[in-house]
This record gives sequence, structure tokens and C-alpha cells, in this order.
Amino acid sequence: MKAVWFERFGDAAEVLIHGEQPKPEPAAGEVLVRLKTSAVNPSDTKKRMASFPDLLDGGFVIPHSDGAGVIEAVGEGVPEERIGERVFTFNAQYGRRFGTAADYVALPSAHAPLLPEAASFEVGACMGIPAMTAHRCVFADGSVAGQTVLVTGGAGRVGFYAIQWAALAGARVIATASNDADAEACRSAGAEIIVNHRDDTWNEDLLEATEGAKVDRVVDVEFGANLEKVLQVIATNGVIATYSSTVEKEPKLPFLKMMYMDLTIRMVIVYAMPDAAKAHAVADIQKALEAGQLRHRVARSLPLADCAEAHREIESGKTRGSVVLTMEA
Repeated sequence: MKAVWFERFGDAAEVLIHGEQPKPEPAAGEVLVRLKTSAVNPSDTKKRMASFPDLLDGGFVIPHSDGAGVIEAVGEGVPEERIGERVFTFNAQYGRRFGTAADYVALPSAHAPLLPEAASFEVGACMGIPAMTAHRCVFADGSVAGQTVLVTGGAGRVGFYAIQWAALAGARVIATASNDADAEACRSAGAEIIVNHRDDTWNEDLLEATEGAKVDRVVDVEFGANLEKVLQVIATNGVIATYSSTVEKEPKLPFLKMMYMDLTIRMVIVYAMPDAAKAHAVADIQKALEAGQLRHRVARSLPLADCAEAHREIESGKTRGSVVLTMEA
């Protein structure tokens, strides 16, 4: 099969190899997916740059956790009726060497749920890390119906879905965006109020727009950098659900201030989500896709051979939407 892999850590153009690898066989409890698409996420590029230093101890790695395709074979214990199903994948390269940057991937059956006919394979490749992370951030700490939810970086891959999940669940959504195009994307996803996080007064602008009413929940893309201002706009008993802190990797917390507000801090990563949370996300994703309730942003679609370019796109931090690789027919 055609695949992309790396045998050492480093720059995408230097370490990603495009060539032939053996086609995998599904083990017990697994399915073999003939992939049509594979999406690149920031965690994929970070792994390639040694965020997990022991990742290559077992040999070369085929990257990427997210993708979509058709089940071609099943392992022992998996119903043969699954053969021929359109599916999306998640956690394909978590705790395992071989992900979705290939023609085929064998992975646990539960990590290849049904992709409704209404959704394309490109859309399916966006459902793993972006949509499931957003779902967990919005729903991990109870219903948001009737609440006000702030989504920072609302035009990003996760933020865009977080706005939609919150709005679909009956929340009033506020988002931050840095330019007119991103603000419009947030508005199209369901945000009622947009403030510019490039402005040093964005927290004051938010409270002015809400006439002083504070938010109940924050879905935050930059925990450390945003914390000071978030604490000025979040209500007592609020929840901060965060999935990234890139600017300040080891933020210092004003513990007493946060304790006296009885805040909940929720750290979210799809890889470690409880199985029940994954199942909840998958069920809601399938229902929303079937009903056509979700908007999607695929920024670029490239052939598998251009995997290095796709990694560079994600690493640039300038791409709004997912970057998806497509396999040869």
C-alpha cells in the first residue's frame, strides 16, 4: 500500500517518507479500513517533532489519527456485516505506530464508527480530533442549555465546532476572532457576539456587549495566555474547558482567586477521553451529520504524496479549517 511514515524526528520535508509499506491485517476486535482521506492535526505535527520522545522506540510511525474510508475486512469478533460500511476514524495513531496516512489502517472497531451517507469522506476526516474535542469541551460538565458559553479562537478547527455544539444545545455563544473573515465564520457557526482577541480590552468589550453579564463556560484555545482576562469574564461556579496552552506551556495559576470562585478547570484531549465520552461524542456527531446540522471548514485538500506540505500548513498557524489528504482511487 502507499503510505507516509517517519523513522526519525524533525522537519516534515526532511523526515516524512512517501512510499510502499505492507498492507495491515485486522487483529481480533479490529477492522481494516480502506482509507479515502486522512486529516492532519497539530498533535500529529508535534509527534513528528518528538513531543513523545519514545514514539519511535518500536520502529517507524505512520502518522495521523483522523481519517475516513470504507471497511474492507474485519478481525475475529467483529460482525462481518461491518464490511462495506463508510466510517470515520479516531485515535488511529494513539498508543499505536500506524495511523491514517496510508491506503489502509487496521484499528479497533469502536474507533471506526459509521459515517452517515450525508457526509463526505473529507468531512469524515474532520470528525475525530476537532469535532470530538469540541464536544467534550462543551458537554463534559453538564448541560449548557440556557447558559452563556465563550469560545476563544472560534474560527479554529476545534472552536468552530464548539460554537456549533453549544448553539445546537441551546446556549448563547460568544466567540473571539481576530479579523472580519474569522468573525463571519464564528457568526455563521452560531455565535451571537464576537470580540477581537487581538484587542487588549477584549474582556471589557465582552462585558460591555453583555451589559455586565458574565459567562458560564469557556472553551479555551490558549489557557495560559488568556487566563487573566478569562477570570474577569467568567461567573462564579463557571467551567473553563481547555485543550491547548501553546503560548504559555506551564502557566501560573492564581489559586486563591480561582478557588473562591469555585471554578472547574477541565483539561481535554481526545486520546484520553473516557470511553463513555467518546461514545457520546460519536452518537451526537452521527445524529448531527444525518440531520445536516454541522458546518465544516476544509481549508485544503492535498494528495497523500504532499503530506509534508500539509504538515507545514498546520504548523504555520495561519490555516483556518482542516487540511485533508486524499488517497489515490
